[in-house]
Amino acid sequence: MIQYLPFEKPIEALDRHVAELAALPEGAQEAEMLAERAERLLADTYARLTPWERTLVARHTQRPRFEKLVAGLFSEFLPIAGDRVFGEDQAIIGGFARFEGRRVMVIGHVKGEDTTARIHHNFGMARPEGYRKAIRLMDLADRFGLPVITLVDTPGAFPGVDAEARGQAEAIARSTEACLTLGVPLIAVIIGEGGSGGAVALAAANRVLMCEHAVYSVISPEGCASILWRAASHAADAAEAMRVTAGDLLKLGVIHRVVYEPRGGAHRDPEELIKRLTLALRAELDGLANMTPAELRRDREEFFLSLG
Repeated sequence: MIQYLPFEKPIEALDRHVAELAALPEGAQEAEMLAERAERLLADTYARLTPWERTLVARHTQRPRFEKLVAGLFSEFLPIAGDRVFGEDQAIIGGFARFEGRRVMVIGHVKGEDTTARIHHNFGMARPEGYRKAIRLMDLADRFGLPVITLVDTPGAFPGVDAEARGQAEAIARSTEACLTLGVPLIAVIIGEGGSGGAVALAAANRVLMCEHAVYSVISPEGCASILWRAASHAADAAEAMRVTAGDLLKLGVIHRVVYEPRGGAHRDPEELIKRLTLALRAELDGLANMTPAELRRDREEFFLSLG
């Protein structure tokens, strides 16, 4: 069952009516007509989403997350645990894998697919040991000449006292530095929320891809609204002002490519999103394959210094 977002109420009403008619022997023809109308309304609604509505789609509880995308995109995924400094952080998972036969390193934020998993993975908000684990995995990839693919989906790094005590800011900075100094291709995909330095720490890449209904920003709309308007109720205004959407960020040159989602968002057809991500990743890996380590580092440097 699809969970409908607040702006999808008209679509939900039509879908329920279609289901009721389809259950009646004499209602098949009318149900078919209404189903076509519901599809048109869905397409029209998603063609006109506001930045705040896209934020809600990016946070949708049924949106395909790290686990589902890794299972669909990669084979032979072998996760590696621990940062060899403090411990294991379940908010960032990574390891060796194969993408269409190519050996790669995959690293990403994990939000969890249900309440228990979300608590276990701390809602995708990593502590320092998560970023230090990511650095360890990037070092391994560099040593073995493996391209790195990161899947970014976090509201931001964990702001707790324990994380700050263990050097959260330093860990994020070191992870960003590790991205920038890699001698192998690095491709980042913003699959849901790309929040603040917690996202950039895995996204200082040669190619930054972004799913159509993902968002990417220095702060959440609610956080921005609390600062500028002193009220989180202005989150929609903040999302509009911050230019958080894939289309805006592509125009601004902050990302390289938008991966368009199935009609009605990736949560309605995860397999189709996986197919589109496969094509995009294949193209980007092929384009970076012949670059030397020095060229890859210079490519990242030129891209990020050109921003703004």
